[in-house]
Amino acid sequence: MNMANKASEPAAATGAPNTPSDFVRDIVIAHVAEKRYPRIHTRFPPEPNGYLHIGHAKSICLNFGIAREFGGVCNLRMDDTNPTKEDVEYVDSIIEDVKWLIRGWADDRLGLKPKGKFPVAQTVNGKNDFYLGPVTGASEVPLEPFYASDYFDQTYEYAVQLIKKGVAYVDDLSAEDTDKYRGAPDRPGQESPFRNRSIEENLDLFVRMKNGEFPDGARTLRAKIDMTSPNVWMRDPVLYRIRHAEHHHAGAKWVIYPMYDFAHCLSDYLEGITHSICTLEFEVHRPLYDWILEQLDLPRPLPHQYEFARLSLGYTVMSKRKLMQLVNENLVSGWDDPRMPTISGLRRRGVTPEALRDFAYNIGITKYNGITDVSVLEYCIREDLNRRALRRLAVLRPLKVVITNYPEGQVEELEAVNNPEDPGAGKRKVPFSRELYIEREDFMEAPPPKYFRLRPGGEVRLKYAYIIKCDEVIKDAAGQVVELRCTADLGSKTGGPTAARKVKGTVHWVSAAHAMDAEVRLYDRLFTVPVPDASGDFKQHLNPHSLEVVTAKCEPGLKDARPELRYQFERLGYFTLDQDSTPDRRVFNRTIALKDTWAKEARKSA
Repeated sequence: MNMANKASEPAAATGAPNTPSDFVRDIVIAHVAEKRYPRIHTRFPPEPNGYLHIGHAKSICLNFGIAREFGGVCNLRMDDTNPTKEDVEYVDSIIEDVKWLIRGWADDRLGLKPKGKFPVAQTVNGKNDFYLGPVTGASEVPLEPFYASDYFDQTYEYAVQLIKKGVAYVDDLSAEDTDKYRGAPDRPGQESPFRNRSIEENLDLFVRMKNGEFPDGARTLRAKIDMTSPNVWMRDPVLYRIRHAEHHHAGAKWVIYPMYDFAHCLSDYLEGITHSICTLEFEVHRPLYDWILEQLDLPRPLPHQYEFARLSLGYTVMSKRKLMQLVNENLVSGWDDPRMPTISGLRRRGVTPEALRDFAYNIGITKYNGITDVSVLEYCIREDLNRRALRRLAVLRPLKVVITNYPEGQVEELEAVNNPEDPGAGKRKVPFSRELYIEREDFMEAPPPKYFRLRPGGEVRLKYAYIIKCDEVIKDAAGQVVELRCTADLGSKTGGPTAARKVKGTVHWVSAAHAMDAEVRLYDRLFTVPVPDASGDFKQHLNPHSLEVVTAKCEPGLKDARPELRYQFERLGYFTLDQDSTPDRRVFNRTIALKDTWAKEARKSA
């Protein structure tokens, strides 16, 4: 269904629950109240030169959230103006990540276009115009994102209009000289010696640029604005450059490509965007955004740009260049490495879209740059997974326990809760036998004070089962503990005569005879300091313990684990089935531990 024909009352106007409040939404509320636009129309326009990261998730949640709250549309567009850095791989990953993050939440607000569709010529107020509107919801024809490269014909004609108006010229300065002539914030720029070419000469040269007569870097098209402007971006910015490179989407048709600043505002206009919401680094670009649109005397209402503070997250890096460096230097396994702050990495780690959206809402939208503590993200992840994760028993570092007074060959099916936060999740049966595995750290021969787990002569409760007492410690030739001999209070399980007997410690376990081996990848923060790129080489702060791989003993029910589900390994953390899993080899990724161990360590060192 085309959103233009769909009536929808703004959620913000109806007092819908969980609607955030911030200065951007206040602007939109005012525009809705004054009926400035027939429909609120935002966009999410990444450059397909890398994978999306959690900073993009914040922008996705803002742009799609506003469309959702105000009955609008949010276009997904590829701002693909640089053929030398863009790739279909990145396009595909962006589409997948965006659809994953908005699924079931704002997917009915996703604006796409019919595959292969280009802007349609029209007449508005007696003037020639072009427009490409969105399609939302189900469609009988294949849909695809919007592409800035689909507008290259129109963008070129707009550039010609600027030349004819005398406000754009072809420049022969090299890139180095262009920078030199531009000056500095505290020093005015110098006009190019080619600035005052005639309109006729500029038109001729621009056509020849388009026809491929000149090599890369030989000429550019620049706006003629003001070389003394205090805003360096207004000092005759480059609008077009020569790139003899095939484009991932447009093919080999073009050898000149518009700069991002030129194509972006025009793409917004062609799509009918009302609110072009971007991060604060584009604030100084806004005058150029407005100048380009105003110079062209366009007949429809112009889009407007609004800026918010980008996300800077502790213990990570957000630069695409640095993330690509991690990938290219094999410091991580790829863009979707679960330690990466990419959306694909977070997905593989087991983070849910709900947790990311909660995080985006919790941190809010402001005009002030700052570093968000990663513990805020971790809190949102834990809160979400606590509500949805199925509980299972697993032992990461197994220590064998033999219950000497339990009959050999006997197996009980004990009842265990799937999720205490969700009664509807039901219960399951787990096997119990004479030989078990417990966590190695749940036993100490000489424990410190307030250690309430198993010790020689001490007692603990096995969760869902019996109280056991450690009677004997078996060691190997090297003196390592390899087995515990214990006796069980066989009346202490639920319903038994001594079930109410209290002991201070409870530990988890897995039946040795029924245990399933699984590879478990224990992921942690990728960096050891809150701001890894504050100074010097950010790679020197890589956490050498960000990944540990163990072979765990798991309850047999985890053979049926599914990648779309989340699991809490009781007392250990939250886990998800990895894509490397096979029916014969199960691989689990730790999404997050149950507790913030970093905060504990920080308190120790304080």
